Amino acid sequence: MNLSTFQHLNVNLSNNQLWVRLNRPEAANAFHLPMIDELVSLLEWADYSDEVRVIVFTGEGKHFCAGGDVKAMAEKREMFSGEPDQLRRNYQKGIQRIPRAMEALQKPTIALLNGAAIGAGCDFACMSDIRIGCEKTKLGETFTKLALVPGDGGTYFLSRVVGYTKAMEMFLTGKIYQAEECLEMGALNKLVTSETLLEEGQKMAAMICANAPVAVQMTKKALKLGFHKDLQTSLDLLAAFQGITQRTEDHFEGLKALEQKRPAQFKGS
Repeated sequence: MNLSTFQHLNVNLSNNQLWVRLNRPEAANAFHLPMIDELVSLLEWADYSDEVRVIVFTGEGKHFCAGGDVKAMAEKREMFSGEPDQLRRNYQKGIQRIPRAMEALQKPTIALLNGAAIGAGCDFACMSDIRIGCEKTKLGETFTKLALVPGDGGTYFLSRVVGYTKAMEMFLTGKIYQAEECLEMGALNKLVTSETLLEEGQKMAAMICANAPVAVQMTKKALKLGFHKDLQTSLDLLAAFQGITQRTEDHFEGLKALEQKRPAQFKGS
């Protein structure tokens, strides 16, 4: 894939880290159909690329992502066009492709919240595996302020990040939470300064990349499935995954590295 062809994403791949910057700063990086198409296409490619071991999301400009394009909503255009049944189908064929793609990802993801993540932007951040914020980070589920519901799947993801009770509060009040509050409620894994945000993201991505890719991806999948399955189903899955990983070349490289007291050099095989 030619990573330089995207118009609404700035994409860079280096050291097995795929950096994806939402690139609509004039619209606070709000989602629209062309950006959605690009993002879903990129994620599908990245998940099956041996070059990619971790995906990092952030936003260009002052904001991470403002969610839906309120101007398009007001003008009833693009995915906000049509009558109720058409709108339902627009959501299914439009922005709901993002949560489906994110949930299907085997590769680990990090969201660097360089600014406000509001509505669908907050939901997108919660779809990532790890979130790092700074003093400029703000989170808000403001759908009810606009007489809307989170049509992108926010009710599924937010409660898995901050818990049912806090998610209910966030959705019903529509309050915007500041960075320290986000850290306290568990919406952020880490809070750093805006000056060091990208550096911290690189460090976290490098730590993940240093581990065995197959084991990382299977661990992520097992953890996600553990939310939905009973203990025995999880144990059966983990036994199968352990059978696979314990016969990879990376496993034996890890054992040798431990014995020789050196960093392991994992190849993903």
